[in-house]
Parts: sequence; structure tokens; C-alpha cells
Amino acid sequence: MSLSPKRLTALVSSVLAALLVFAGQPAIAAKDTPLSDAFARAAAAQDVPRDLLVALAYAETHLDGHNGEPSASGGYGVMHLVSNPTTKALEKAAGLTGLSAKKLRADTEANILGGAALLRANADELGLDQAARKDPGRWYEAVAKYGNTASPQLARLYADAVYELLGLGIQTKDVRVAPQEVTADRGQYADTRSLSAEAASPDYPDATWTAASSSNYTASSRPSAYAIDRVVIHVTQGSYAGTISWFQNSAAQVSAHYVVKSSNGAITQMVRDKDIAWHAGNWSYNTRSIGIEHEGYVSEASWFTDAMYRSSAALTRYICDKYGIPKDRSHIIGHSEVPGADHTDPGQYWNWATYMSYVTGGGGTPSWTTTVDNATSGQFTASANWGTSTYSTQRYGADYRFADPVAASDPAWYQATIPSAGTYRVEVWYPDDAGYNSSAPYIVAASGGNQTVYVDQRSGGGSWHSLGTFSLNAGTANVVGVSRWTSGTGYVIADAVRISKV
Repeated sequence: MSLSPKRLTALVSSVLAALLVFAGQPAIAAKDTPLSDAFARAAAAQDVPRDLLVALAYAETHLDGHNGEPSASGGYGVMHLVSNPTTKALEKAAGLTGLSAKKLRADTEANILGGAALLRANADELGLDQAARKDPGRWYEAVAKYGNTASPQLARLYADAVYELLGLGIQTKDVRVAPQEVTADRGQYADTRSLSAEAASPDYPDATWTAASSSNYTASSRPSAYAIDRVVIHVTQGSYAGTISWFQNSAAQVSAHYVVKSSNGAITQMVRDKDIAWHAGNWSYNTRSIGIEHEGYVSEASWFTDAMYRSSAALTRYICDKYGIPKDRSHIIGHSEVPGADHTDPGQYWNWATYMSYVTGGGGTPSWTTTVDNATSGQFTASANWGTSTYSTQRYGADYRFADPVAASDPAWYQATIPSAGTYRVEVWYPDDAGYNSSAPYIVAASGGNQTVYVDQRSGGGSWHSLGTFSLNAGTANVVGVSRWTSGTGYVIADAVRISKV
């Protein structure tokens, strides 16, 4: 019996849904809310994949319209329709929809329709026909263009963040997207190096380097020219990729030394410590401080993740040790505490107690941690389909395991004895290679059901990579798995995991 493509697609979808339920991840049912309905209507009107539209909006704003107030780069609404001296996405959306710019800024349903129209226009320019538009993976270049970024590396960073959300799924009180495997057709960005593969930071070993426009900071020779005695904490009022791109825009007239990503704590340095970033709105404080921007918005607590706090705190601790800055709240301050400041960041949802405990070391060292390598006796299991390799010098321990991706889970499992029920940080170690998997599925056996995090193993290897924090049950069990079921290309790698109580 042969199946039509449509019937085959339906069958595969039902099998995947069943497998998600079996794995402890029930398929997420749509919930009728005004926001969910607005996405559905806009997606249907513009023939844009609904889940992709939601993922793009979530990557930009976490679905918060911020009461019509603009982002730092002049973006409005949940779809972040930008209007600034160099980007006129808001105005273009008005022309495409026939709606006024005022309505697009202030009305959420109109804003979503405007974003969908822009995304569809990008797809039309790429020549996506009706059949191609049904495949979310074919929209990658259209998504990359939507980000209005300053370089191919940032365009890829922006689009990858959207597709990562499709893989992880989104669940808010108003909108839900089920986790799904999508093969992203990167097109012109297929050979673009990821931002993490770019130049290393000149001042902080755990950051990458992307230079801000020289129009947005003052060259100097600190600390000989000016003593450095403050760290100023900011919130970007925008996305990670968008903020990096804005600091590269000569029209911005603003910058910070470092930018920290919400989901995993990745750090990009944009201004040398010796130079004066324009971040505090006070020249005296600019000359004496290091500015650290954190991805997110002050009005939405979901941006401030444990991974962000820990990563930023490690940076602040390093800066304080390097320049002899006391690790206290008189010297580590928020932007709102700068004399004469008209900003409110980092805002009411920033947890200063947690952050400072990580900076001072009181909360930085986990109370319990365990590392399981693929060679740890009795704690790693994998079928004969998983080979053993010593090829990469980035490996953890003597070797690591690899397998071809297939349409079957066949996971390699790491077992651990969790001492007590609670919240744990899960990190993974893998060597990276251009031939390794673009979307390796890591399964975390959380107390509320399995959660899957997709990792691009082509970059970022040779160090611990955080999957996030998870609620785990006490006892001995398979805690972390690496599945072969992925539409990503290249070998799936299983090397080592580290689990720490937080």
C-alpha cells in the first residue's frame, strides 16, 4: 500500500505525538485565548506557519508588548516592529497591511498581523511557493532577514534562537507551541560561522568578541587614564542578537562592554575594558565603570534565568578581581542607581540577593555535583549502534560515543544518584566538529516529565554547555539521555554530563 505525501505527513505527526506522550511529554493542546487566536488569524491571513510566528515573537519579546513602549532599538509590540533611523520595519508593515503605524504600535492583534506580513514578504522575496511555505524549515532565511541584524553571523544567531524555540516548545498561559523537530534550511547561512566560533574576547576568556561601532564608544587607556571601580548592571530592552546588532549600528550612540544571553548565559564582549562604553548616561560613571547588558525586558521576569545570573556573576567576579573592585552593592550597581539616571533597569524582577551571592561565591559553588562520562562504569548505557571515537582532542576523558541520526530514539543514557528532590543544573560536554549534529536531542528525565533540549554540536564544544535547570526526583535513575531521533544532520555525540544542585 502506498501513502500520499499528505497522508504520510499526518501519520508521522501522529507517531511523533504518541512518542512524546510515551516519553512523558504529552502533546500540548492549543488553548483558545485572545492572544492565541490573534496568532492563528495572522498566520492564516498571511500563509505563515503559526508555530513559527509564535516562536519568532517569543524570541523577540517573550510575547510582552510593553504597553506600546519601544525597545532600545525602537521596536514595538510582541513582534518587535522596528522604527529607527536605519530600519523602517514598522513603516513597511503599515504599507503591507494598510494599518496605521500608531495602531501597529499599540494594538497587539494588529502588531502580530504586521509581523506576519513582514515575514511573508521576506518569504516572497526568497521565492517560497505555496508548497514550500508549509514547511517551517524553509522559512529560515526569511526569519534571519526579519531580525534586521548587522552581519551574517548575527542573522544566523537570531534565526537559530527562533528554531531552537520550535524544538523546545513554548508554554505560556496564553500561547502554546508543542516541541517539534524541524530541519532548518539555512540557505545562504549554511556556511556562516556561528557567533561562538568567532574571535575570543580580549579581556574575558569565557566570552566571544564582536566589536561595537567605533561611533558608539570612546577609545581610552583605562585603568591608567581612569580608574575602574564600578560594574553597572543593565537590561537590554531587546533580544541578544538585536542588541549586539544595535551596538554595531553607528546611529545607536550607545554601547556596553558585555552582553549576556538569557537562555544559556552566553557572553559577547563588544567594547574593550580599556575603552569607555556609552552605557550609564553619566560621563563620570562611564569613565569609571564596566557596563554589562542582560537580554530581556525589565517588565518580564522570565528573561532572568539561573544560567544568566551565574554566567554574569562569574564575569562580574572576574572584573572585580582584575581591577580590585569590592564585591558589594556600593560598587556593583544597577543602571537606575547611576546619579541622574532616567532608566529603571535592571528593574523589580532582577534578584539582587541571588546575583550577589553568586558574585561573592556564597551561592556560586553547588552543594552537590556529579560528573558522568561515557566511560563511567555502570552509569552509561548505549546500544551497539553507538561507536567509540578518540578523534577529537576536545573530548572529555579518554573517548566519546557517536551515532548516525535515525528516525528512532535509541538513546544513550547517563545514570546518576540524585541525593534529594530539588532543582539541578544540567550541563553537557561534547567535542564540536562541522560534521557533527546540528540539532542533537538531549533528554532530561525531569520530575514533571521528560524535557528535550536541542544542541548544535557543530560549535561550542570542548567545554561545559548548560541545558538549563530542571526539577529532578531523588534516587538512582537514568537522568540524561542523548537521542538519535533528530532531523539534524551529522553524527550525534555523547560524551559527558554534569549535574549540580542549585
